[in-house]
Amino acid sequence: MLRRSLLALMFFLPGASAQQQPPFTIKVDTQLVVETVVVKDREGKDLEGLTDKDFTVTEDGVPQTIRVFEFQRLEDTPTPASPGGAARPAVELVQPKIPTQITPPPAGDSRYRDRRLLVLFFDLMNVSPPDQLRAFTAADKFIRTQMKVPDLVAIMSFAGGSVKVLQDFTNDQDALFAVLQKLMYPDDDENDTADTTAAFGQNTGEFNIFNTDRQLAALQAAVNMLKTVNEQKSLVYFAGGLRLNGTDNQAQLRATINAATRSNVAFFPVDARGLVATLPLGDATRPSPGGIGVFNGSTAMSAITNFQRSQDSLYALASDTGGKPLLDNNDLVAGIIQAEQAITSYYVIGYYSTNTNLDGKFRRVKIILKETPAAKLDYRQGYYAGKAFNKFTAADKERQLEDALMLGDPITDLTIAMEVNYFQLNRAEYFAPITVKIPGSELVLARSGGAERTLIDFIGEVKDEYGTTIQNLRDKVDIKLSGETASELSRRPIEYDTGFTLLPGKYVIKFLARDSETGRIGTYQTLFVIPNLIKEDKRIPISSVVLSSQRVDMREALYNATKDKTAAAAAQAANPLVNDGQKLIPSVTRVFSKSREMFVYLQAYERNATTTEPLFAFVTFYHGQTKAFETPPVQVVDELDPKTKALPLKFSLSLSKLPVGEYNCQVTVLNPNGQKVAFWQAPIILVN
Repeated sequence: MLRRSLLALMFFLPGASAQQQPPFTIKVDTQLVVETVVVKDREGKDLEGLTDKDFTVTEDGVPQTIRVFEFQRLEDTPTPASPGGAARPAVELVQPKIPTQITPPPAGDSRYRDRRLLVLFFDLMNVSPPDQLRAFTAADKFIRTQMKVPDLVAIMSFAGGSVKVLQDFTNDQDALFAVLQKLMYPDDDENDTADTTAAFGQNTGEFNIFNTDRQLAALQAAVNMLKTVNEQKSLVYFAGGLRLNGTDNQAQLRATINAATRSNVAFFPVDARGLVATLPLGDATRPSPGGIGVFNGSTAMSAITNFQRSQDSLYALASDTGGKPLLDNNDLVAGIIQAEQAITSYYVIGYYSTNTNLDGKFRRVKIILKETPAAKLDYRQGYYAGKAFNKFTAADKERQLEDALMLGDPITDLTIAMEVNYFQLNRAEYFAPITVKIPGSELVLARSGGAERTLIDFIGEVKDEYGTTIQNLRDKVDIKLSGETASELSRRPIEYDTGFTLLPGKYVIKFLARDSETGRIGTYQTLFVIPNLIKEDKRIPISSVVLSSQRVDMREALYNATKDKTAAAAAQAANPLVNDGQKLIPSVTRVFSKSREMFVYLQAYERNATTTEPLFAFVTFYHGQTKAFETPPVQVVDELDPKTKALPLKFSLSLSKLPVGEYNCQVTVLNPNGQKVAFWQAPIILVN
């Protein structure tokens, strides 16, 4: 764990009073680095009785002086119940005054010494109610039958877009049972009350929907709350899968793992779904599939692959932080027991780093035993230094942004959502429009600091699968914070777009945005694929499908990377989302209001046609396995573009008669002459 402390010394000149002479202040900024070290001999037994003189600590090869040293001994025996069935004595802990904080122990307080700290984290937003009940039951069973002498348990939840501390660290069974009872049988009145003080809460609710990185950011918020406690912590994460796909932010995964490393937290994910038997044709929660995939097994294989991918990120969270996942197991208690058994007796070693630069770079830590080289030491191999912004010069800020682009620890202080689409330009090239959204509420901090304007710096790069940089971007946008713009910041996102011309292949895009007023940086990184539609012969080749609820005049367009008028005209001509002087803005988060029209746009390609072949297309909304809405089939009447061989397909839908809820939006394109079809489907949410 990394902690910064500030020391101020005051001096007065002889013969002068405090009122006559202003104080002279010396400020010393230090970084306390704390490591938890498990030492075992060749037989795997804990080595006890060591002192700080037995250890050598280096940071980037530079010897460090040990300033903090203590040994935590865990007595792994169950505590018998008191006569009459009374609960075991409780640790004296006050409940958190703020539901976003773990209460830090006062200076000199040893309440956590020789204790095992376990955190039960319940993801109530992404786990189905039956699986939630299984997780609550497993926690209840552990507390009743498996807790041991050194165990202290805290309970956290992620619900309503926020992380809350429901119970601070304690071994008071009654207090823990009371929290679990509220989770099992929630009060409807409490559910209707939004907690705007909770961590990770946002006014822009659309950024909490359909984004796996919101789950990861919630975990990051949780481990940051635990940073105030020096001892090693194990966080048991009850999840319903955690799948990273092309629309999710992989930078957030790395940021969450690095935050856990800095906070001395190991993740122990538990898949609350247990052992799942995947039905070949799907279960009762989805409509029966059709097509040839039912007969050749591709549908069943796709379902299995999707399930396995939902567990890959859980495995990464565990392996990269020293934890262990529990997957495909109906005994969820075993996941908590794994976390309990992982923490044995260990040494706490702390030092003040001799490198005081807050450059955000990785510092490699090495700890060895002087007299017992054969001993096995398990500890954190390094950490990322802190970052300072308010003292940066213009050159420093530019270097910081470029360094952040290459930084192994992605910075995610600023929330970013992104959508990448593709449209074929010719037989070889594709245009990939990229739309970025930042919640306007992220800029309220700059506004509250008195700033009238702020610059948003953008930097990004696109690399191919071999790591070669194919395209890059550097831009600045000046945003006014005063007047009506400032009052609307909390309600509307900041939108930015750009685009690249690419060949078919696999790519990685990494995109950074920085608020130059506060120095907060956000990172978005994801994989995307540009398919080779020329090779598509079994289905109708189609572009990405863009869902939108917004069209803007190009004269009032959102911010974009093109400043030169000639280049802007060329970019407009290449961008299929620009038509008749208006630009279609992808929704990115796919959250739509009933009060606004929904626009659907895609292109179908007829490579070998000289005239337009008849195509029919329609849009269907599924609510669960029920068809909620379907447009009549529309015949394409637009002329075939002679250069791109593209037929634009456009829909304008009124959503006012549909009830609020989650839907699957499906676009179907039919070619009756060629007997081909194309399908596209994605989840959306409809709000008032």
